[in-house]
Amino acid sequence: MRLSLSLYAGTLPSPALPTRRQPLTLPSSTPQSSPTARNRSARSLPLAAAAAVGSSIRLWVSSRRSIPFSANRPAIFLSALGIAVSFPRFGEFVTRFCCRQGLGWRMVANQEAAAEPAPAAVVDPMRLASRWRSPAEWEAAAAQLEAEPEPSELNTTNSSGLFAVVSTDRMSVKYLGVNQHGHDVGVVQANLPAPTRRAVYYFEMSVKNAGQKGQTSIGFTTENFKMRRQPGWESNSCGYHGDDGYLYRGPGKGESFGPKFTSGDTIGAGINYFSQEFFFTKNGSLVGAVQKEIKGPLYPTIAVHSQDEEVTVNFGKEQFCFDIEGYVFEEKMKQQSVSDKLHLQPDISHWIVRSYLLHYGYQDTLNSFDMASETDPPSNHQNGYGEPPEMYGLSHRKLLRQLIMSGDIDSAFKRLGEWYPQVIKDETSVISFLLHSQRFVEFIRAEQLEDAVKYARSNLANFLTHKAFDGLLKESVALLAYEKPAESCIGYLLDCPQREFVADAVNAAVLSTNPNMKDPESCLYSCLEKLMRQLTVCSFERRTFNGDQGDAFLLHKEVQTCDRSKCS
Repeated sequence: MRLSLSLYAGTLPSPALPTRRQPLTLPSSTPQSSPTARNRSARSLPLAAAAAVGSSIRLWVSSRRSIPFSANRPAIFLSALGIAVSFPRFGEFVTRFCCRQGLGWRMVANQEAAAEPAPAAVVDPMRLASRWRSPAEWEAAAAQLEAEPEPSELNTTNSSGLFAVVSTDRMSVKYLGVNQHGHDVGVVQANLPAPTRRAVYYFEMSVKNAGQKGQTSIGFTTENFKMRRQPGWESNSCGYHGDDGYLYRGPGKGESFGPKFTSGDTIGAGINYFSQEFFFTKNGSLVGAVQKEIKGPLYPTIAVHSQDEEVTVNFGKEQFCFDIEGYVFEEKMKQQSVSDKLHLQPDISHWIVRSYLLHYGYQDTLNSFDMASETDPPSNHQNGYGEPPEMYGLSHRKLLRQLIMSGDIDSAFKRLGEWYPQVIKDETSVISFLLHSQRFVEFIRAEQLEDAVKYARSNLANFLTHKAFDGLLKESVALLAYEKPAESCIGYLLDCPQREFVADAVNAAVLSTNPNMKDPESCLYSCLEKLMRQLTVCSFERRTFNGDQGDAFLLHKEVQTCDRSKCS
């Protein structure tokens, strides 16, 4: 039996229904920017809007897990910067932004808190990176974001049934009758349009029988395409034809394109959303590409036009003849080459990552990083601006983080009272609440239930009247209701990411006491995180320019891609 607690009279979450993390909204929180902020030009989009749009991105850095920092880890983040830098003047933006944020400042001896403590600024912890997503949550969110219906079979409803018959499995089509004129075409579209939330879409057609004239074709058409004409013979369509090797993109627009194809050949058609091009393949080799000038949803389309012609399609259920993954990789490398041509300060990567480690107080990892990178502060950084703001209270912030991550909340309270009393002077402040709630959670972790109840009655009861804390308070207290709280729908409170969230909130609160802090937002985000938000916004802006087509930048996916490439 679990101990009951009369502290909170609210309804407990049902164990059978997993719940999402409840937003901890504060009365003084700054309203988030509207999603319409994405519709503004990426070249002039302010960082405040970038932070709002990119707030669903969780920055996962190996140093946040307190493991030694490797010299090649910065490449994970810096390689991602190349995705959206095809925008003009992005390199100039990076240089100017880093200068404004102090990435070029000389690193000097650490200065601890001033003798006269500055008042702590109001910190909204719900805007911290560590509160956005847990790894599992981000996996689910990214999958949902990328989820998009895609073609899986041929459409037997919208087809020229008088001249072609589709097989029962809806994966092949055969021409019926005799070809009399140009309108006796057996055209069949896929059941769904080509998906657009990706870098490339591709499908293949295998010619089982070229028939009498070999007039098979493959391409893309719009939904209202005339289903008795070859793809490419009408407006808003594009098709590669087997009898002459020509590419057709509208009435009278046939052009020499590639080799003819016949029985036994496998022909592929795809859309490159990077370059906004159609491309075609034959037997695993790229034939060529043409500019994509058609707007709106496009359906994969195949056609037969003479007696006994028969073709089958592959929408990805079987392995493609063409190496589509290699093609996508090459296209991404082309995008990367654009950024490689930009002139950036040679050691800018070192200072971006170093600024991140300073911001979150990872002093030991910072030292390991400096040793691994073998980079001394260059003379051109000694520009008279003094030490960066991230140096403020570095050793104190390091120790506070270690205490919180180890679950020693009492010692963290004590140190804060000694070093930065203004942070917890208000006993009902958000930082005080987070520390008290985490102390309660630590009792649950240690299965000290009686102590948890006593602590809640004496410390958490002060926050019952504050609606801003209602969500997290309810979930924290609800841990007492479960035999195995770690396996419950609110078990995330017992995981390390919750400690990390509290540690980040305390870190931000300490940084907010810096009397030399000019921008209150700087205590919440590191320069690296701001750059990632800007990169995310630029990526979505590029998709907007292309009619919401193409692959969007997802940091979590890029990190996974880098990890997989290292393992292979």
